[in-house]
Amino acid sequence: KDRVRERLVEANAVLAGERTSDDDPLLQLLLDVDDAERAQRRRRLRAAVARFDEATITTTHGFCHAVLRSLGTTGDVEPGSALIEDDTDIVDQVVSDLYLRAVGQGKTPPFDHAEAAVLGRRAVDDPSAHLLPTDAEPGSPPDVRRRFASAVRDEAARRRLAARTLSYDDLLQRLAEALEPDDAPARTVMRDRWRVVLVDEFQDTDPVQWRILERAFLGHATMVLVGDPKQAIYGFRGGDVDTYLRAAAQADTRRTLTVNHRSDAPLVTAVDTVLRGAALGDPEIVVRPATAALEGSRLHDPTGDAPFRLRAHLRADAGDDDGHLRIGDVRPRVARDVAADIAALLGGGATYDHGDGPVPLTAGDVAILVERHGDAAMLHEELTRHRVPAVRTGGSDVLQSDAGQDWVVLLTAMESPHRSGYVRAAALGPFLGLTAADLATGGADPDGDGLTDRVSAQLRDLA
Repeated sequence: KDRVRERLVEANAVLAGERTSDDDPLLQLLLDVDDAERAQRRRRLRAAVARFDEATITTTHGFCHAVLRSLGTTGDVEPGSALIEDDTDIVDQVVSDLYLRAVGQGKTPPFDHAEAAVLGRRAVDDPSAHLLPTDAEPGSPPDVRRRFASAVRDEAARRRLAARTLSYDDLLQRLAEALEPDDAPARTVMRDRWRVVLVDEFQDTDPVQWRILERAFLGHATMVLVGDPKQAIYGFRGGDVDTYLRAAAQADTRRTLTVNHRSDAPLVTAVDTVLRGAALGDPEIVVRPATAALEGSRLHDPTGDAPFRLRAHLRADAGDDDGHLRIGDVRPRVARDVAADIAALLGGGATYDHGDGPVPLTAGDVAILVERHGDAAMLHEELTRHRVPAVRTGGSDVLQSDAGQDWVVLLTAMESPHRSGYVRAAALGPFLGLTAADLATGGADPDGDGLTDRVSAQLRDLA
């Protein structure tokens, strides 16, 4: 939200002549009018800045929550209901209860508890998904799986309601239901409140979210949807191709960004050559021609490597006796190849254009995108072997890192300083810095209990 405000303030200053546009294409477009129109645009921007706090800039879930709260009796939300970001504990408990109930009744499901947990989690995570098959033979494994998933979904919703809590999916579903009748009061309230609606990253919109937007605003407000259909094929956060295409088909105006403002021309040209015309997930989602706003390449690599390269691992080199490639064998080879390539690039005197001139390329200028957390771990290990500093970010659990584990050990010992095992583990960590020899020889007896007692007292003081 602050970035939007800063952008409005910047545009207002440029129109007022207080600063230059600095080759910003949007600001230059605002300036490219006669004096009368420029004055009008400045008045609009000044009004926008003055009334900025009236704008609603939030996530889809935050928007739905605010709408339901504002609807009062029109919205189906219990007063005092709390929004929970993570309902994992509820779902896990429901799965365990239903699974144990089935076992207790002599109807042990044809899957173990771990599979039941995955099944239940998936059903709850995608509440609008149809559970299939509905025509399976009663009591057959497919029928039991579907019924179990449905029961977990229903029971988790019932328990959230009883606990007066709402998940994000509950918010969406309740608002969609409040908007369902053509004459729903909620539709009138939302249309009166918002005349312009802009949805960014629309390809991540799921069917329920689009149903809300469609019922509330389609044909009654200016609705701008910004998204990349090529990303819709990944189903991120429940978004799907059908939702995107259905919304796009109802648009009065469709515009496509054909100029890439992020990547260098050689890379854009190479990718365009390889992928142009490819259909991704649907015949209507096609890779279209694109050009680059940036001419030339900002990266200067003395090795002369192409900006876009395809690497191949041959079966003859990496396969088994039958020439088959096992994915588990290939992934480490890919990690070694990528790490060696990056190490060579960094050690080869590569530079890139930054500010007034070229600067040396460093490890901090390189980013690697991976599909799996395990791939990131292998790459990190290989880069470390090449003495290339690397940091893992994203969805990895910080508590699983070495530093995270050190903190867990210390805090566990602080919580239970009477447990000698915890105390000794903390003593050997980086915070207290003792060694096994210290513990063995630092006390009054061969087991080092005297030193352990002193460390225990230190942990109590820290707590």
